[in-house]
Amino acid sequence: MTTSSRRTFSRPSPVYTSSVSQSLVPPINASGSKMATSMALSLDNLPSDPLLLILSFLDFRDLISCSFVSRRLNELSGHNPLWKRHCFKHWLVTESEKTQKGQTWKDLFRWYYADLGRYIEHYSNLKKAWDDLKTYLTQRCPRMIESLKEGAKEEELDAIEAQIGCKLPCDYRCSYRIHNGQKLVVPGLMGSMALSNHYRSEDLLDIETAAGGFQQRKGMKQCLPLTFCFHTGLSQYLALESTEGRARSEIFYHCPDQMAQDPSAIDMFITGSSFTEWFTSYVHNVVTGEYPIIRDQIFRYVHDKQCVATTGDISVSVSTSFLPELSSVHPPHFFFTYRIRIEMARNALPENACQLDSRYWKITNANGNVEEVRGPGVVGEFPVMTPGKVHEYASCTTFSTTSEYMEGHYTFHRLKKEEVFDVRIPRFHMVCPTFRESVVRSQNSVSDVSIAPFHEDNSSDTDDYDEGDLRGMNLAAPAGRCPRHV
Repeated sequence: MTTSSRRTFSRPSPVYTSSVSQSLVPPINASGSKMATSMALSLDNLPSDPLLLILSFLDFRDLISCSFVSRRLNELSGHNPLWKRHCFKHWLVTESEKTQKGQTWKDLFRWYYADLGRYIEHYSNLKKAWDDLKTYLTQRCPRMIESLKEGAKEEELDAIEAQIGCKLPCDYRCSYRIHNGQKLVVPGLMGSMALSNHYRSEDLLDIETAAGGFQQRKGMKQCLPLTFCFHTGLSQYLALESTEGRARSEIFYHCPDQMAQDPSAIDMFITGSSFTEWFTSYVHNVVTGEYPIIRDQIFRYVHDKQCVATTGDISVSVSTSFLPELSSVHPPHFFFTYRIRIEMARNALPENACQLDSRYWKITNANGNVEEVRGPGVVGEFPVMTPGKVHEYASCTTFSTTSEYMEGHYTFHRLKKEEVFDVRIPRFHMVCPTFRESVVRSQNSVSDVSIAPFHEDNSSDTDDYDEGDLRGMNLAAPAGRCPRHV
């Protein structure tokens, strides 16, 4: 790094308006006479311990300000334990790193500030998220960790800003100083989803590849791709400017308005209000197990821990996921997949072994309309449950309202005795993420919008869908190309 790019401490204004080191005048009692002591108190006469305690509550900026007030405060403000706290708080520096560098805590703080001072409001949150993610995935998905790139240099980020003619958000730059995205591999770091013959896996793009996909076209102006999926061509975008109805730093999936004649009419499914919120919430879902690891991939299913129902020896739990690449706002068509786990307790009696015969669903949409569905088995299977056995399957549903919920039961029969019984499926909700209509739709009159025929279809159970049939959706062929080459 060049000397000119490193930040330095500037002499701040003193934190006091009057001299702290002047003698403190003894108080005067009610009769007007001075107290019995004739000793003049001064800052130099006060013991160090209480002063250091006071200084320990100060922000690093105020601590620097105190160093310019007097010689005594200058000496105390350089106390090593004071700067140890700030190194932990702002830079997450460990004792071993400090020993390795052979510097005092204050010098170590200065060293980090010179390099990363502009990111001090974001660095600790993002560095902790990266550290937590790498620790969690090292044992579970080591190949994914190996795909991470080293952090970008400050000059490289400056060059990208000059290339695209836009300023990058400070928290985005900060994260890319830690890791410059990942290599274009499968599976991607930002989660996967698989259903029948449909597969999605999103890579976190490095800054150079992202810049190659920077959008200037109408409807997507000043948008930078954050992620990319080879199989679907899907990307999440970061808005670099507040334009076309988007807020700066907003992150979204773009969704063309299929009912408008204007190709610049693009709706958006919002996934984050800032890079920090988007990335740290995703990491939280991964490291807490909210997103399961399946076949060395992160699957973006959301599981409500309350969404479990137990009937006798059998438990049923449900997790759900929204698929933006198979959904649209206009016409309203929202595609969800749900993953169901059926488990028989290990301590169940062997004679309680049973087989699933049929399913019943009660589906209620946001308008209160109810649909009931019955059918044999689940996705063409009739699983046999024995003590300790787990059966999982994924299915899907579509609906034309912004939310719905499903509940129902499975019907089983015992294998070793004549008994038929129902096992409850807990109620689970599916809610479309926040979306925003294109400004083209809001600005144009009704006559400017071509309304395609649309038959409102209440959500349906698709536990028996055929392989390759995704509810008859008429989807445009995915681009399947990396943003660098678009």
